[in-house]
Formats: sequence, C-alpha cells, structure tokens
Amino acid sequence: MQLTNPQLMMLALGLLIAWRIFARIRRLIGRQKSRLWRHWMAVIFLPFLVVLLALGTVGAPLGLAALAIGTACGIGLAVWGLRLTRFEVTASGYFFTPDTRIGIALSLLLVARIGYRLITLVALTGVEMQAAMQGFSRSPLTLLILGMLLGYYLWYAVGLLQWRRIALKAAAA
Repeated sequence: MQLTNPQLMMLALGLLIAWRIFARIRRLIGRQKSRLWRHWMAVIFLPFLVVLLALGTVGAPLGLAALAIGTACGIGLAVWGLRLTRFEVTASGYFFTPDTRIGIALSLLLVARIGYRLITLVALTGVEMQAAMQGFSRSPLTLLILGMLLGYYLWYAVGLLQWRRIALKAAAA
C-alpha cells in the first residue's frame, strides 16, 4: 500500500500529537511545583477554548449538549481530583502531587479518540478526507471528551489558585 501526501501528513500529525501527549502525561506524574502563571493561564485560556468549541457547534444541538455534559463531568472529576491531591508548602515553594489516574485517563481517552480518527482518515482521500476532518471537530463524542478534559484542567487550576490563596493567608497569620 502506497501512502499519498495527505495520508503521510496525517500520519506525521498523528505521531507529533502522540509525542506531545506522551510528554504531557509524563509531566502529570509525581510532585509538581505550583506556578501561579500556569494556573492563571489555564483559568483564562481554557474557558476561551470551551466557548470557541461551543461556537463551532452552532446548528448542532447534540454537539453542544455533549460539550456541556463533558465540561460538567470534567469539573466533577476535578473536584474529586483536588480531594485526592497532596499539597505541600515548603521553604522552596508550593508543591502539589495530583492523583495521576484521572489526568492520565482523560489524556489517554483523548489520544484514543484522535488515534481512531487518524486511522480512519488515512484510508480516505481528497474531498472525503476534508469532509471527515470537518466532521471530527463537530462529533458529539469528540466534544464530550474535549469538554471533560477542558473542564477538568480548568477547575483543577481554579482549585490550585484557591489552595495557594488559602496557604498564603495561613502563612501571613
């Protein structure tokens, strides 16, 4: 089987995405330094992404519902994840150790969805591939998974900012 240029590009894109997600998952494991700028970036940027995804579902109420349900589930998972997180305040700064199961499970769910779509796209050509790529971003299953991931990381960042605020007040007292 000889691959066409679009198929080679999809394969390369798939490998790039897999590499970045693997690097992200590795970073989720273990103790992490709490960085305010990173938490604030998540709180500012992730709602913007949710709104953009919602705008992309105009005329597709099932997709919008899937995004809303996914985001709500992600927030629920973040509340649970924050309860399982170990927080530390030391002389060298603020640290937290998240429960790795939730973040890794959500990331792998997204990887599986992207991988499945890439495999189905490799078999297509030209116009079929373009139509399938446009449908991917409006797929209710994709929006559900993205909503869960975005809701989780957004609310987890909110929880980390809240913890930092409480820890700062306790240190000042």
